[in-house]
This record gives sequence, structure tokens and C-alpha cells, in this order.
Amino acid sequence: MPHSGEPGTSAPSENQNAFPSRRELRAQREAGSAPSDASVEVPAESIPMTSVPLASVPAVSTPGADQDVALIVAQAGRRSGVSSTPLARTPAARRGLASAASAPRPAPRPARVSNRRSPLKIAVTLLAIPGLFLTAGLPAYAFSPGAGANHGAASTRSLAEAGAQGVTVAAGASAVTVARDGFTATSKEELAQKEADAKRALAAQKAAESARATAASFAVYGVRAEGDDYQWYNMPTESQGGGFSPFNYYYRECVDFVAWRLNRDAGSTSAPFKWTWSSLTPSGGNASNWANAWSSHGWPTSKTPVVGAVAWFNFNHVAYVQSVGGDGSVVLEEYNWMGSHAYNKRTIKASEVPLFLYPPA
Repeated sequence: MPHSGEPGTSAPSENQNAFPSRRELRAQREAGSAPSDASVEVPAESIPMTSVPLASVPAVSTPGADQDVALIVAQAGRRSGVSSTPLARTPAARRGLASAASAPRPAPRPARVSNRRSPLKIAVTLLAIPGLFLTAGLPAYAFSPGAGANHGAASTRSLAEAGAQGVTVAAGASAVTVARDGFTATSKEELAQKEADAKRALAAQKAAESARATAASFAVYGVRAEGDDYQWYNMPTESQGGGFSPFNYYYRECVDFVAWRLNRDAGSTSAPFKWTWSSLTPSGGNASNWANAWSSHGWPTSKTPVVGAVAWFNFNHVAYVQSVGGDGSVVLEEYNWMGSHAYNKRTIKASEVPLFLYPPA
């Protein structure tokens, strides 16, 4: 039944010119049963321009949207029954439909992969990185199978032997002898002897100091004592302003009295005297220098006392040996014992005297 195209006229049956909807077309494409784009033909004369406004067609941006738009426009023209200038008759419309039908279908987008890392991966990474640094810091021998103290020593020795250089020794070197110096170490016996001598000297010094008061109280001043034959017994001492005797020692000192006795025993009792400072002890006048002076002269010394010898003490004192007893004692005559500057006579053990200087020749 023909239609006039006016409003209010009856529309043809929907089953006569029915088109599939967009949902049905999409379902056919997905199932692979829909016809290809080239097989869909829409008669250009059947699509009126006036009955379907372009503004009423929704904009579709999904794949295949151009084909769906063309089909919807054709269906709407058939339903409206309005015959006017077809859309497909214009060149621009034909080009649009052709481009829509032949446009390639865009490929589906790949699924988005999440960039978030799991806590397990983070923990493994944090543990693995320090482990790599620790492994790199270990010494090389820690990975050897037999690593240990002995193995390390053997490796060091082998490396030293490998890097050692060969040395050629001349044949004459075997005849070279090593000369030893002339110094010898002090033995225990010598150390013990030195210690004993030091103790005896200290004991003698203490005994002399303890006897100073009593010895000085019994000294004879101003008059010649019995047994005293010293000529200058009453001369002023050094502390009293006195000078030197003919022997060039200070008056009333121990050295001056012993020099007098040595001259008397040699028969020299007046000037010029045989033994003076220049001939007895030219290196020094103190009693401490007398033992060295005897050694420099080559005169004999001993620990055995003899009459007329000089009893030498290492605390700067000398005396004259008047007699030697059979019990190992000696009788000494002296001046200035314990600082008295007077004649004194005493008996002691010969072992208490460090050295006896025999009369000079």
C-alpha cells in the first residue's frame, strides 16, 4: 500500500522493512555470522534526507560505528515514508558511506598490566642486594676447599718460594769466618762479687760515721801522741787557713801523714823528700786517686797486708799498716780519721780493707 509521506498516514508493517539493531549487529560480528562490510548494500534512493536530521544521530566512537550509523539512517528513512532527495545521491554522501564501509577495524587494546610490586618481591630484592655485596667482599681464599690456618700458611710459603730469586754464592765465601768482638757478658759470679764489695763499702762507711764522735773525742790536739812521729802535728788545717806541707798535700790530712811514713821508711826525713805529690799521685791528691796512681806506676797491690803498706779505702781514706796480727788483723796508724785531723791508731780485720798498696820501689 503506497504512502503519501504526510503525517498521520499509516506506516508500513515493521516486519516488511525491518533492520537489525546495533546490539544484534554487534552480536553477529562477534559470532562471525554477520555479513561482511562489502555485502551490505543500502539503496541510496530509499534514504530520504529530510526525515532524518543528522543532529539526531548519536556519535559513536566504538569499532564499527560508521556501519551502524549508515544502517540506522536507512532504516529510519524507510520507516518515515518521506520521499525526497536521497542522501546517497550526493557525491559527499557516497564517499562517506564508502569510506565507512571500507575503514579497517581497529585492533583490540591489550589488557593493562599493573605496575604495582608485591611485598614479597620487595623483600627478596632487599635481601639479595646486600648478599651480593657481602659475597664480593669475602677474601679469595674463603672459597677454596681447604681454607684454614695451615692451608693459608702453605699458600703463603708457596707464593714466597715462587717469587724467590736464585742466589749464586762464590766458592771463596765458605772460607770466610765471622770475627767475634772482644766484649764478654758479666757473669753471675762477677755480679755477686760486685754486690758484696758494695755492701762491704757501705758497711764500712756506716761504721766510720758511727765512730766519728768517739774517735774525735779521743784525738790528741796540740801535743804529740805516743807513737806519733808526724813532724807537722800542730800545723793549721785547710779549714783553719793552713796551706800545703813539703809533700804538697794539706797539713794533717791522711794523705800527708802516709806520705811522711813512706819517706821515713825510705830514709828520707828532710828536704828534698823522695816521695811527694808529683812522684806519688801526680794525677790527683785525694785518697780516692791513690789506687789508680799505683796502677799507673806499675807498683804492686794486693789484698794481703804487709808492714809498711798503705791501707786504701774506697771512701776516700788511706792509713799506714803498722803491724799485721796472726789472727788476720792489722794495726793501722792514721791522721784525720773521721775528720778529726789528729793522730789515731786502731786494730781491724784485714778483710775490711779493700786493697793494700805495697811500698813504692
